[in-house]
Amino acid sequence: MDLTKISTREADVLAAVGRHLSNAQIAGRLHISVRTVESHVAALLRKLDASDRQALAALAEQARTGRFVGLPVSRTTFVGRVAEVAAVGSALEESRLVTVVGPGGVGKTRLAAAVAERAQSRFPAGGAFVDLVPVRTAAVAGSVVQAVADALGVTVGPTQSVERAVFERLRSGRPLLVLDNCEHVIDEVSMLTEQLLTACPQATVLATSRQRLGVTGERLVHVRPLAGTEVEQLFRDRASAADPGFAAPPAVVADVCARLDGLPLAVELAAARVAALGADGLLTGLGDQLRLLAGGRGAHVRHHSLRELIGWSYDLLDADERTLFRRLSAFVGVFDLAAAAALSPQATPAEVADLLGRLVDQNLVVRTGPGWRLLDTIRAFGLSQASAVGEQDAIRERYLLWAFATAAEVETRLDADWRSAFDVVADDLRAAAIAVGSDPAAHGFLRTLAHLTFAAGRFVEARTLYQAAARCAAGIEQGQDLRAGAYAALAVADNRTATELMRQAVEAAGTADLRAEAVVIGVRYNFGPIESATDDQARLLAEARKTADANPSDQRLAALVAIATAWHEGHGWMPDLGRAREAVELARAAGDRLVLLAAMDALCNALDRAGATREAHRLAGERLRIATTLPRHDPAAAAEIVDAFHVAPRAALGAGDLPAALALARQAHADDPIGGHPYLQAPRLVRVLALTGDFDEAISRAETLWVAWWRDGSPSMPWMNSALALAGMIQGLRGNPAGQQQWCERALTVAAGSPVVAACRAFADARVALHCGQYDDAADQVERAFAPFSDQRWVGYARVVGAELAVMAGLPDAGDRIIAAEPYAGESDWAAACLARVRGRLGDHAALADAAERWYRLGARFERAATLALLPDRADEGHAELAVLGCR
Repeated sequence: MDLTKISTREADVLAAVGRHLSNAQIAGRLHISVRTVESHVAALLRKLDASDRQALAALAEQARTGRFVGLPVSRTTFVGRVAEVAAVGSALEESRLVTVVGPGGVGKTRLAAAVAERAQSRFPAGGAFVDLVPVRTAAVAGSVVQAVADALGVTVGPTQSVERAVFERLRSGRPLLVLDNCEHVIDEVSMLTEQLLTACPQATVLATSRQRLGVTGERLVHVRPLAGTEVEQLFRDRASAADPGFAAPPAVVADVCARLDGLPLAVELAAARVAALGADGLLTGLGDQLRLLAGGRGAHVRHHSLRELIGWSYDLLDADERTLFRRLSAFVGVFDLAAAAALSPQATPAEVADLLGRLVDQNLVVRTGPGWRLLDTIRAFGLSQASAVGEQDAIRERYLLWAFATAAEVETRLDADWRSAFDVVADDLRAAAIAVGSDPAAHGFLRTLAHLTFAAGRFVEARTLYQAAARCAAGIEQGQDLRAGAYAALAVADNRTATELMRQAVEAAGTADLRAEAVVIGVRYNFGPIESATDDQARLLAEARKTADANPSDQRLAALVAIATAWHEGHGWMPDLGRAREAVELARAAGDRLVLLAAMDALCNALDRAGATREAHRLAGERLRIATTLPRHDPAAAAEIVDAFHVAPRAALGAGDLPAALALARQAHADDPIGGHPYLQAPRLVRVLALTGDFDEAISRAETLWVAWWRDGSPSMPWMNSALALAGMIQGLRGNPAGQQQWCERALTVAAGSPVVAACRAFADARVALHCGQYDDAADQVERAFAPFSDQRWVGYARVVGAELAVMAGLPDAGDRIIAAEPYAGESDWAAACLARVRGRLGDHAALADAAERWYRLGARFERAATLALLPDRADEGHAELAVLGCR
C-alpha cells in the first residue's frame, strides 16, 4: 500500500473510514460537506485499488497499525556498539523475546532504539517503544500494560480490558514492542510479556533491563561498558560538543575514560564538564566521581548524576542485598566467593552465593573469568552508602583480615601454582597495604606482599613495599626488610638506592654480615668509588673485619669480608685479583651459593682487569649455571641471577666468543628475571649483534633501548653507552655520517662523562675509519685505541683494530702497534681473527683466507665479507655480502 498517492485530507478521511464512521459523521468531524466526503472516498477506492468500503477500512487499519511509534529521537551521534547492534539484531531473528541487560548508564536504551530503528522494515505491523521509567511503582496493578496501551494509541472499549485491547492491536501482522527500563517493575513486565507472547503468536518483544525478565524463551544480550577507541571517540565527540576548541593528549583521554569504567552516561556527564574544567581539571575532579558527575539535564532525573543513576538500582534491592553490596564495595579488584563470604561472616557461603547471584542479575556486580568485580563508579557509590550507615570501619577490619590471610596463603604456594591466584587479588592486596599505613600489626602482611610482588617481577613496587614493611618494624627485622629492598633495587640497576637502603639496614640492625654486604654493594654496583661514601665504607669494612677476626669459624662472614676487601682495595671499579681469588676459595668453603656468586663476580671483574678474558668467560659461565638454580622469588638471589645474566654474555664478548655471547644474550632475553626490560637487558644483545653483522636488528633494538631510557627519565647507567656507540659504528660502516653522529651523541649522553666505556668508543671509531678509508686523523685514532683504559673488556678490540688502522694508514709505528696487540689474540677469538687479517694486509694471502674462516666460525658476517673483499678470487663475493648488509 502506497500512502504517498493520497493527500492529507484523503488521509484524514481514510482514518475516519477505518474507525467505521459514516460519511455524515466524517463530514461533521472534518467540517466538510457530505458530497466532498463522497468524492474523497471515491478517490481513495481508486488510488488504493480497494474493491469496497470494507476493504478501504481494512487498509486504514493496516496504515494505522503499521507505524512504529514512540521511538526516541536522539540529538547526538550514536558511537560504537557495532557488535552489540549486530548481536541484538541476530537475536531478534531467532527469538521472540530478547532482553538487553547491563548496568545503569551503559547505554541500553540508546542501543535498543538504534536496533528498533534499523529493524522497522522487518516488522511491517509496526509497534511501539515504551519507556517504563514514568511507571514509578508496580503497586498499582496494570500500570505497565496501561503504559503500553498509551504508547500504542489503543482505544479500550467499554467492555474490554486493557490487556485485551493491547493484545488485539498486536495480534495481527508482525509487530515489535520495545519495553525500556523494566527493572523497577520487573514482575509485572514479566507477567505481561509471557501473556502477550502467548496471545500474539507473531509479536516480538525487545526489553531493556538491569536484570533478566525470567520468561521462558528469553534471549539475553549483555551490554558491557565501552572500551578502547570507542569510548575515547564518545568522550571526544561529547567534549567537542561542550567545548568546540577541546583538545587533549590521547593519554589524558584514555585515563579519563578508564576512570569512568567506560560507562557511556558517566563519559557524557564528564565530557559536559570539560568546558568549565579542562581535561586536567577533569582528571583532578574524578577523584570524587559521584560529586563531579552531576548536573546533567533530561527527562529522567536518574540521568542527571551518576549517584542518582546507581541509586535507582540500589533502591530496588532488598535489605540483605544492600548489605552485601556495601560490603563488596571494599574490593577494588576481582574477588571470589570465599572473599565475599569473608566479609559476611554471619552468613553461610550458600547465602552469600545466592545474594551475589542476585546482585549480578541486577548488574551491580560483574561476573569475570576468575570471579566477580564492581565497576569503580558503582563501587564508589557502595562505599558512600557504607559510610552513610556507619559500616565502613567494620567492613575495613574484615577486609584487612581477609587480605592478611590471603597474602599468607598465596605465599605458601610460591613453588607451585601461585601466580594466577596472586594476579587476581593483587589490586586488593595493594589497596590493603595503603590502608594499613605503618601499623606494626601489618608488618608480616607488608613483608609477605613485598615478597609476592617481587616474585611477580614487579621489582620497583616490591622495593617500595619492603620499605613500607621496614617502617612497621625495628632492629633485626627492619634491617632484613631494608636489605631485601636494596636487592630489589639492584635487580633493576637502581644502584644508588640500593646503597642507601643497605646503609639504613646497617643502622637498623648493625650486624657484621650487613656491614660487609653494605661495603660490597657500595663499591660493586656503582661504577667507581662513591667519594662521599668512601670513609663510611672503610669504617664498615673495618668493623666487619674485626668481627670476622674474632669469629674465625664464621666462614660466611669471612668470605663476605674478603669480597668487600677485594672491591675496596680495587678502588671501586676493578677488584684486586689476589683478594678476589681468596674470596672465591672462602665462599666455596662456606657453602653459601649467594656469597659464592658474589665472590665469583669479583673474580670475573678482576680477571678482566688482568686481561685473562678466557678464564673470566669460563668462570662467568659457571657462575650463571649456579645462579639459575637459585629461587628467583628471593630478592638477594634474583639480584645475583640478573647480574650473572649481565656478566656472562659480556665475558663471552670479552673473549671474542661471539656464538656464545649471542646464545647467552638470547637466553637472557628469555630467562633473565628482567629479560623483557627495554633497556636494562637490550645492550647485551645490541653489542653482539653489532659484531656479528646483524645490523638491522641491532639498530632496531638500540632505538627501542634509547626511547625507553629517555622516557624513564634518563637514569644513570653509563654501561649502556657501549651499545649506543656500536649503533653509531653500524651507521658509520653504512656510510651514514649523520646517523653515526646522532648515535655518538646519544652514547655520550648516556655515558655522562664516565671513562668506563672509552675503549668501546675508540674501537668503534677506529673500525669505521678503517672500513671507510678515512686515514686523515689515523694517528690520533690509533693513539686513542692504545690509550690506557679502565674497562678492559673492550681493550683487545680497540688494540687490534688500532693496529690494523695503523697498517692501512701507513703509520711508521704500525709494526710496534702489531706487537703490542699480539697478546690479545691469545685471549680473544675475535682479536685472533683480526690480527690474521692484519698479517694478510701485509702480504700473507694464506692469513687472509685463515681470517675469513675464523670470521665464519664466529658468525661475524660483516668482518668475513670485508675480509673476502681483500681476496682477489673472492672479492666479488665479499662486496656482494657487504651490499646486503648496507655497507659500501
